[in-house]
Amino acid sequence: MTNHSEAAGAPGTEQVTLRNPSELAEALPYLLGFKPEDSIVLVALHRGRFGGRVRLGIPERPGDWPSVADEMAKCLISGCKRKDGTPDGIVAFLCRDPKTTETGRQIMERLHPLAQMLRLACGRLDVPVVETLCIADDHFWSYSCPVAECCPPDGTPLAASGTSVTAAAMTYAGIQVRRPLREMRARLAPWQTAAVPEQERALDAAAMTLVPRILAGVPRVEVADETLDLARRVWSRFGHLPTGGDTLEADLKDDEQLAHDEAARLILGLQDRLTRDHAAEWMEGDEAPLVLRLWRALARRCVGPYGEHAAAPLTLAGWVAWSLGDRVEAGEALDMALAADPRYVFARLLMEACSADLDPEPVRRSLRKTRDERNVTPSGAGSEEDSDGAGAGVAVGAGPVAGVNVEGAAGRKGAGSPVRPSAEDSREPAEDRVTRALEASLRRRGSRRAGPGKGPAQAGARAPRRPQGRRRVGRQGTRRDG
Repeated sequence: MTNHSEAAGAPGTEQVTLRNPSELAEALPYLLGFKPEDSIVLVALHRGRFGGRVRLGIPERPGDWPSVADEMAKCLISGCKRKDGTPDGIVAFLCRDPKTTETGRQIMERLHPLAQMLRLACGRLDVPVVETLCIADDHFWSYSCPVAECCPPDGTPLAASGTSVTAAAMTYAGIQVRRPLREMRARLAPWQTAAVPEQERALDAAAMTLVPRILAGVPRVEVADETLDLARRVWSRFGHLPTGGDTLEADLKDDEQLAHDEAARLILGLQDRLTRDHAAEWMEGDEAPLVLRLWRALARRCVGPYGEHAAAPLTLAGWVAWSLGDRVEAGEALDMALAADPRYVFARLLMEACSADLDPEPVRRSLRKTRDERNVTPSGAGSEEDSDGAGAGVAVGAGPVAGVNVEGAAGRKGAGSPVRPSAEDSREPAEDRVTRALEASLRRRGSRRAGPGKGPAQAGARAPRRPQGRRRVGRQGTRRDG
């Protein structure tokens, strides 16, 4: 469930007044910053102004609708109470485009019970739903208006995108609409092309090369350095490409710059928590947009049985997008990371912090401090602690490499590293420091972390997905708890 506390763009510089359901329907993409698809959206009203908003995909099973309605109402109202006070009212939107022969009117009629559940859920919390709109097939219907002359049974056509008075006013106010969410997710989803078998073979080969090195006791920092050096070389190539905009066509050009074996080595290397956290230091300045393109490209290469490995590059993509101020892409990337691995703790913490509208600067400070300390630490000044002590702090989503837990395999005593301090060193480990920065920011907002299977703790927090049991990782037949 995503939370948006402000309109996209530069709110506050201009005021846009919405007077009727038609203008509300046309303004929705501008309120969120993107056109919602198959979504429930609740927007809070405070003294005639828009406040917090939450969005969630419409469940396919009607049996899930009552619990979803209750949870969304609780999330929005409790979050608004902490920030702006109890809302005066709520506007609800149900957005769905026809996927078969179903008409827009049939969609409206089928979703009518869900609209009623949302009204009742908000009413039980003493906040009225002042308007409920269904948007489907480029038309809208009001569930709150029974007057046929005002709201005809066949719906009211929406103005063509960007042509209405409302769109002009929103654009003048500096509020822009991003690409549809399906396009955003397509940039992060695994390939479905003829190149998939070749990429899968490259991942198999990289696993067969990397895992024996780890099991042989190769110093963990050596593998990390090799992965990070390769990553730098790849995203530097992106910087020499002609500027083609932030589009799917630009992604195709990026893919051409990344060989199958390079992608495989990077994906497998990023399963190590140490490597991933050092890669997270590339989060600002001129390098950040290039690095974001690399993480997207690697997420697209996590094909076949390596789908769970996408949690690392997707989490890094979400972190860089959030650091750059793009909460929409950050939320989608982190949501997909948790879909790939529901137990990926770093993704879950970032999701909570991003959904709670926290400032990413405390995390950036922690990463800068770690980088600065590493740059002045003599090579070989410390050693990795025993693998059974790796969980002394909060584990930040350590992932598997073809079925091997790299944190445990390469984290044995004696695997010398200039990065992490020795057991005798009183300084906080880098991974724990980043985690503590996130947790401290969440505590300052008065939120509690939602555990697996529980509802979101604050407005906008995505409900963690229920672990799917034991899942296959890699081709070696090894399995681990998901």
